[in-house]
Amino acid sequence: MTQRLALFTRLLDDAPPAERFRLALEQIQHAERFGIGRAWVAQHHFRAEEGGLPSPFVFLAAAAARTSGIRLGTGVVTLTLEDPVRVAEDAVVADLLSDGRVDLGLGSGGAPSSFVPFGIDPAEKTPQYERKLGVLHAALAGGDLGGGARLYPSAGTLRDRLWQATFSAPGGTRAGVAGDGLLLSRTQPRPEARPDASLADLQQPIVDAYLEALPAGATPRITASRTVFVADDRDEALRLAEIGLRRAAVGLRRAGHALPDDLPGLIRATDTHVGRPDDVAASLAADPVIARADEVAFQVHSVDAPHELVLRSIELFATEVAPALGWTTPASVPASASAAHEWSTV
Repeated sequence: MTQRLALFTRLLDDAPPAERFRLALEQIQHAERFGIGRAWVAQHHFRAEEGGLPSPFVFLAAAAARTSGIRLGTGVVTLTLEDPVRVAEDAVVADLLSDGRVDLGLGSGGAPSSFVPFGIDPAEKTPQYERKLGVLHAALAGGDLGGGARLYPSAGTLRDRLWQATFSAPGGTRAGVAGDGLLLSRTQPRPEARPDASLADLQQPIVDAYLEALPAGATPRITASRTVFVADDRDEALRLAEIGLRRAAVGLRRAGHALPDDLPGLIRATDTHVGRPDDVAASLAADPVIARADEVAFQVHSVDAPHELVLRSIELFATEVAPALGWTTPASVPASASAAHEWSTV
C-alpha cells in the first residue's frame, strides 16, 4: 500500500476566530508548497475548545481561492445536524469553485449537547444519519428529490468522492456497502472492559468490515488520521506536547475517560506521535493500521503548538518523516473523479 499525505486541521490555534481562519489557510498553503496532496477540515459547533469551524464549505471556498492543486475535504460534516440537500448544494458549489478539488467527508456527530439547538434528539443520531445519508447519496447521483426536483448545478463526479467517518465495525460496513471512502480517527475512546486496548485493536475490525462490504471491483479508500507533531528538538516537542495533552486531558477526564497522569502515559493514551523526525517515523512505522491505509492525514491536535511550529512540523513531516517511511505526497483520488467537473446545461 502506498501512503499518501494529507493535512488535517480542527482550527484550534490560540487566537480569535478570524485569526484562526487566517492561520489555518496559511497552514494549508504551506502544506501545498511541500507537496501535501489534501487538506481536511473538521466541522464543530458552539465550543471553541473542540474546533473552530461551523461552516466548512465557506472556508473551503476561501482555501480554494488561495491554492491551486491541493485537494480540500470536509473531515467531517456532521450530517445528522444538516439538511442533506443543502449539504449537497453547498458541496457542489465549493467543488465547482475549486475546479473539482472537494472531497466530502461525513459523520454522524459528537457531543450530544450540540444536537439540542438543531432540534435533534441525540438518541436518534444513527437513524437520522442513515436517512440523511440516503438523501445525500440520491441528490449527488442526480435522483429525484421530490416533485421532480434534481440537484442544480449537477454534482458531476462528487458522488465518487464521499467518505464516511466511524468508530465502529458497523460504520465500516455502512461505508463499504455505499462504496464510500473510510475515515479513521486519530484516536478513539477505549471501552471500559478494554482500557488498555491499542488504537489498532479498535480500528482493525473497522477496516476488516469496510473491505468485506465493498462492492466487487470497488477501489478501497482508507484515510487514517493521526496526531503528529514533529520538531527539530525532541525536548521542545515533548515540552509542548505536555502542555497540550494535559490541557486536553482535563476535558477528557470530565467526560468520564480514565487517563494516566505521566507524560509517556498521556502520549500512549492519546495515540500521539511526537518528537524529532526519526522518533515520529519509528512511532508511525509501528502502527499496523497505517499499513492498510492509502492516505495518512496528520494533525497537531492535541499538541496544538504555536503556528510557526505547526508550519515547521508540516515541513519536517513532508521532507523527512514521509521519505523515511517511503510515503508519497499526491492525494488519492478515485479514477472516476479525475475527469473535469462540467457545469450542467439543464
